[in-house]
Amino acid sequence: MNLQSETSQKQSEQNASTRVENSQNLLKTPLISVIIPVLQEEKILENTLKVFTPALKKQFNFEIIVSDGGSRDMTVVIAKKYADKVVIHTEKYRQTIAEGRNAGAAIADGETLVFINGDTIPAEPEWFFKEITEWTTNKNFSKTGALACSVHVAPHERKWSDTIFHAFFNNYVQALNTFGAGMGRGECQIIRAEAFKSVGGYDAKLVAGEDFDLYQRISKKWKIAFKSGMYVYESPRRFRRYGYMKILLSWTINGLSVIFFKKSLSKEWEAVR
Repeated sequence: MNLQSETSQKQSEQNASTRVENSQNLLKTPLISVIIPVLQEEKILENTLKVFTPALKKQFNFEIIVSDGGSRDMTVVIAKKYADKVVIHTEKYRQTIAEGRNAGAAIADGETLVFINGDTIPAEPEWFFKEITEWTTNKNFSKTGALACSVHVAPHERKWSDTIFHAFFNNYVQALNTFGAGMGRGECQIIRAEAFKSVGGYDAKLVAGEDFDLYQRISKKWKIAFKSGMYVYESPRRFRRYGYMKILLSWTINGLSVIFFKKSLSKEWEAVR
């Protein structure tokens, strides 16, 4: 079965609430699928997508999938300019980010799925994909279902509060994975497609805590490795608006709610643009 027929088959299996469009023709089946969920991201998306240059894609054989949650600005236009595939949510109800990620994963062809937010970029793209490629192709690591990495704020935007918080939280995530309790920041989650499918992907009904929930479920069947030397830069826009204490409290409450009640406490995850 060629790539075109495989894509057509996957499109036919999509939920009626999404539309799939191919922006570019891939020359061969990708090893890695980078999935970027977005909503109203016209201000930042182009700068994010430009990081994944054609030369980088060719060197490491990865595809870019943008999963749009129903944007009414120029987000989809920008996505089509750079992405290999674009998934568009067409229903009137608001899509959860978990549902958006699942929609992107449903048309992904890579052996490894890299879920990265629209406002997040690899700090060193070539090193980032080199590490993922080596992990994907090394059969000795077949028992490892997912990777977690450090998250920082880019130096030109960084404040002392960013440095302190991220140092603490990155060490916290590393410690949890060292002791077998699955954890990975939602800004960047790297998962073997086999492991993702084996646990049913993200829980689409979770408004928040879906990233924590997924790694918890994966950790019951697979090991999760933490790669401290491979890190990404996230936008500090949410921290600037709400402050670190409020966000940390929200993460904690939603995490506990997911653990004990299998649902998030938040009814809606407010977008910060």
